[in-house]
Order: sequence, then structure tokens, then C-alpha cells
Amino acid sequence: MDLRQAAYVVAVVDHGTFTAAAASIPVSQPALSQAIATLERELGTALFHRLGREVALTPAGEAFVEPARRMLRDAELARRVVAEAADLESGHLDLVALPTLVAEPLVALVGSFRRAHPGVVVRIAEPEDADAVAAQVRSGESELGLGDHLPDDPSLDGDRLSRQALHAVLPPGSALPASGRLTVARLAAFPIITTPRGTSTRRLLADALRQSEPDEVRIGVVTEHREAIVPLVLAGAGAAILPEPLARAAAALGAATAPVSPAIERDVVLVHRRGALSPAARAFRALAVGDGG
Repeated sequence: MDLRQAAYVVAVVDHGTFTAAAASIPVSQPALSQAIATLERELGTALFHRLGREVALTPAGEAFVEPARRMLRDAELARRVVAEAADLESGHLDLVALPTLVAEPLVALVGSFRRAHPGVVVRIAEPEDADAVAAQVRSGESELGLGDHLPDDPSLDGDRLSRQALHAVLPPGSALPASGRLTVARLAAFPIITTPRGTSTRRLLADALRQSEPDEVRIGVVTEHREAIVPLVLAGAGAAILPEPLARAAAALGAATAPVSPAIERDVVLVHRRGALSPAARAFRALAVGDGG
């Protein structure tokens, strides 16, 4: 007995006649009939009563159908597992992330993923705002995205991985309060170095300033070049807010840094389309949710 014969028997049961079963596979009706007759000889018993064009299961046939279906399901599962394993030995995974989420947590996640699946090439896009992250995932341009809020879109879903704090980054030598925390009002006393309107950090900064209502906010530099923010702070052009990992790196270069009060925080969210994911995306999501949760 082989899988082909089991599939032919199940097809006859599901479609009612040898002719309809053959058309559903597709295979010629004589070939299907011959394969089932061979199986019946191997088993030593008939599986079907043949009543003209109509067929009905014999008691032996009724006993055969359920294990035959299990056999076909197990074979399909085995094929799928092998295919998925092969997919994780090669191919690519397209990710999209807010630029300030690349340093953390994306770098560590991609490192862990690549160590586990070195044959998969990871491609990372960095749009400027969370809406663009969602748009790239929605369109299929990227399969997974790292943004800062859960998507408000019925075609998308998201996993909240963690909370990320943003810290004040000040020019070298700036005085810090004894508490170690810098108020938003005190931050606003510095010329602000920021990214353009619509970007995640600009939005978070604007929300914090609006809630604290400082007397005056001075924008010192607006730049699309995020890699220039820390050098600009170090050069004395103003102050900025950056995710804590980037703030720590700035402190190592001589900047003064401090948490902000009230805290400026955001969610880190992994965005994906609803429904099935590729094996690579599924493995990456499991890694991210496991680390984040």
C-alpha cells in the first residue's frame, strides 16, 4: 500500500464515484480504478461495493478510510516540515523598522536569528515614521515591521515586545540635577536638535512638551540625518532626546545624559499581516516574542 492508493480511496469516498474522484486528482479513471483494484488484492478484501457507476464502502472500506486520512495528513505535515526546514536554509526575510529601533532591539534580534539560520539573508528598510512601517508590511514589501504602536488596521496585527525609554542627551559639561532626572521644562531650555515633523521621536518630544507646557521651546536644528544628532550635541548645537541605548553610546563619547521627567516612553511593536507567515518570518517572530515577553 502506498500514499497514492490511499489518496485514491479517499478521493472516491469524498466525491462519490470513480469518475469524479479521478477528475479531482486529476488522473485517468482507468488508472485510478486499477490502483484501487491492486490495493484490494494486496489487502485481500474489497473496499467498495460497485453498483454500476455508484459505489459504496464495504465494512473493510469503512475501517480503512480513517487511517488512510491520517496517513495523508501525516505525509502532508512531513512534507511541510521538510519544506520549511529547507526554506530556513536559504532565501530572505524582509524587515522594516523605525531607524531608532534598529540599534535596539533589532540588531540583537537579527544577530540571534542569523546565528540560528545563517542561510537566510535579512534585508532591513528604515522609513521615517510608524505609519510607513505599517504601510510597507500591509503592501507586502516587508513581511515584519518594528514600530511604536499597535496597528489600527484590520489586515494587520502586532505583538507588543517591550517599552523603551527616551533620555535627554545634552552637550558635554551640562549641569544635571541632583536627582539624576531632567524635567521636560529644563530640557526645553536648551535649543532642541530633532528630526522632521512626522517622525517618531519628534512626535514623542512634541507630546511631552505639550503636556509640560514649558514657557518657551527653541528648535535649534532639524535634520533628517539621524547619525548627525549626537555629533551636533557634542558640538554644542543643542540637546536631543534619544532611545536609551543611543543615549548610553552618546554618554560614552562625552555627552551628558539623563532620564526625563515625566518619562518619555514608547512601545516596541512587531507588526505583521494577519494570516500565515513565511517560515523565516514565523521563526523571527517567535524569537522576538520570546525575547520580548
